Amino acid sequence: MPPFGFAGPAEIVFGRGRAAAEAAPRIAALGARVLLVRGRSPARAAWLREALEGQGCAVEEIAGEGEPELAAVTAAAEAARRAEVVVSLGGGAVIDLGKAAAALATADGPPLRYLEVVGEGRPLPAAPLPFVAIPTTAGAGAEATRNAVIGVPEHRRKVSLRDARMLPRMALVDPALADGCPWEVTLASGLDAVTQVIEPWICTRATPFTDALCAPAIPRGLAALMRLSQGEDPGARDEIAWVALCGGLALANSGLGVVHGLAGVLGGMTGAAHGAICGRLLPHGLALNASRAQGEPARRIARVQAWIGEALDAPPEAACAELDRWSRAQGLPGLDGMGLRAQDRRPAAEAAAASSSMKANPVALDAAELEGMLAAAA
Repeated sequence: MPPFGFAGPAEIVFGRGRAAAEAAPRIAALGARVLLVRGRSPARAAWLREALEGQGCAVEEIAGEGEPELAAVTAAAEAARRAEVVVSLGGGAVIDLGKAAAALATADGPPLRYLEVVGEGRPLPAAPLPFVAIPTTAGAGAEATRNAVIGVPEHRRKVSLRDARMLPRMALVDPALADGCPWEVTLASGLDAVTQVIEPWICTRATPFTDALCAPAIPRGLAALMRLSQGEDPGARDEIAWVALCGGLALANSGLGVVHGLAGVLGGMTGAAHGAICGRLLPHGLALNASRAQGEPARRIARVQAWIGEALDAPPEAACAELDRWSRAQGLPGLDGMGLRAQDRRPAAEAAAASSSMKANPVALDAAELEGMLAAAA
């Protein structure tokens, strides 16, 4: 057995209805001055603000507008310096904005000093403020990761702010908060959740701990997504929330692969949602890896293909093509529909070939192979 470690949020609270009952007193115990980072709708966060104020907290509220970019992160960090605890209530982008704000609130200098790839990549000089993540979608698993993904428009890239101390003080996962989520969001985030239990399971850095999380989560996530495609289903919401949490824990402790290696680059180029990009790339990344893998990686990929085939009533050898067909039929656009131009495929492939996620892919892929994968996903 290979040596491994495992790290996650200091506390995970999971269960339907637990946010309304437990969030405010647990947050108030961490600090009386709260920065509440939410999505666009103030109404969806009103219950938490009122509950925190009922606990005697002073609450400052800011909104995340789409996936966080450098200017928004800088402003959020400034607001966080007036707080004792930072709370994010929203999807993965909102969680990343709050996580970055909590980390940079205790740091000197501009955020670029600490960003990977386009910045200096320096370590954070001090521990972040206490951070609480309350997801309202099930996909990114950001409630369990040690990084925040930030867009840097002038470089057309999305890069990470990363530190082991950025793991949330508490992840409060209440599947009821995603009830009624629009199908297009459920589809993209659900495919992201499934991708994030597949890639850590087939990657070169898988551990016995991440295997224990991912192997059962892959078929459960696929089955839950199929059920949600038929209509609102609280039980399926519970399942996909669990899968997303497993994915966050797994990727933070093992690695990812070609889908995420390309997704970070494509997100910066197009501005398309991360989950939608991952969902579009997943069947093509699996097919490409399957065509090249040998030994244990090949066996693991074949098992994933079998799980997908079972979910879609297709033979394993047709599973990737059927997943591609199904997701398109469900409304997920191709990469061209997300804004990726044909002339940008080669630069995207070259940038992705050097990304950190690619280092754990089960086989080495060159830029020409990645460009072909992008063309297939168009």
